[in-house]
Amino acid sequence: MIDFERALGRLLIVLTYIEVALLAVGVALLMARGISPLSGGPTLDPARLPGDLATLAPAGFLWLGLIAVIATPIVRVVVAAIGYARAGERAMVLVAIAILVVIAISITSAILAT
Repeated sequence: MIDFERALGRLLIVLTYIEVALLAVGVALLMARGISPLSGGPTLDPARLPGDLATLAPAGFLWLGLIAVIATPIVRVVVAAIGYARAGERAMVLVAIAILVVIAISITSAILAT
């Protein structure tokens, strides 16, 4: 289990570096275009995300970085559930699944509220 925890820790570190890099590139692109990072952010349009990244639009990098920040804890719970399942720890698998259900309900509630 120690090897699994180390691998999970490394995964979280790598994801954190990716998130920070994406956000830093987005802020640098904003500043290069003379836009203050404090002037308000762009709206999220998932359909425009690939195009924004391809054209080096700041919004693409900022939104991808923020999506990665939000997704990292979810990835951590999913990977932990897999590790617990492989270790035969059913109670912890159920806890991980319960956490994912709460996250899914929260996301669904937020979408329905808008």
